[in-house]
Amino acid sequence: MTQLEQDTMETIDDADLCGGQPTVNVNDSERLISAGAGAMLALMGISRRSIPGLILAGVGGSLLYRAATGHCHLYDALGINTSERGVEGAPPEAYFSRSIQVCHTFSVNRSPWDLYAYWRKLENLPHILSYLESVTVIDDTHSHWVAKGPLGMNWEWDAEIINDEPNRLIAWRSLGNADVDNAGSVTFIPGLEGRGTEVKVVIDYIPTGGRFGQIIAKALGRDPSAEIRQGLLDFKRFMETGETPTTEGQSRGTGTGG
Repeated sequence: MTQLEQDTMETIDDADLCGGQPTVNVNDSERLISAGAGAMLALMGISRRSIPGLILAGVGGSLLYRAATGHCHLYDALGINTSERGVEGAPPEAYFSRSIQVCHTFSVNRSPWDLYAYWRKLENLPHILSYLESVTVIDDTHSHWVAKGPLGMNWEWDAEIINDEPNRLIAWRSLGNADVDNAGSVTFIPGLEGRGTEVKVVIDYIPTGGRFGQIIAKALGRDPSAEIRQGLLDFKRFMETGETPTTEGQSRGTGTGG
């Protein structure tokens, strides 16, 4: 049995609880993911002609029904309604109960002020974080982000910087109506004896579509956690060598770390 089938079987009870009620409590992004994932699982299950295949097809049908009705009984039981979000974004308890955390610490052979200055200019980030399409700065603390999602979709959200300590710390959170609720921080700590900087990044995000959204994103080759980690390694490489990560031949850097 494949990992996708195992993950799906573990969450089949959740899928069985979805659908059948007229009240909409699932947002449009989740419904789109449910539709794409449901169709994929249903076709995959039918083609396998086996017991695990029937399970996949059943879950696919449940997700298609969830997409069509916009209602999930499991959300009802947990008191969740992603179709109505306030301007403040997801509450802290949602991050505690449903978020996935990515925490990564690494050393970069550059000064804290160099790293802070590059990161603080948010429109720089898509150049080195490949999962980002764009970051548009609105004002000193607000910005609009567009990231690549599964099934050819883009995820968008507005973000607010909630803590900004020059050369040391930047912290942010997404605001209401985000396709992916997220919050995080990046800390720049001078290395011992002035040797480089220790960078610590902590990001919490709530997967669109819940656990099913996470499973399907991985099945389609889009794993946000892995992409965040790879993006941070690309950031380290760029700041140390001046080379921008690319899949189109060799890019030339300064070779001096300048």
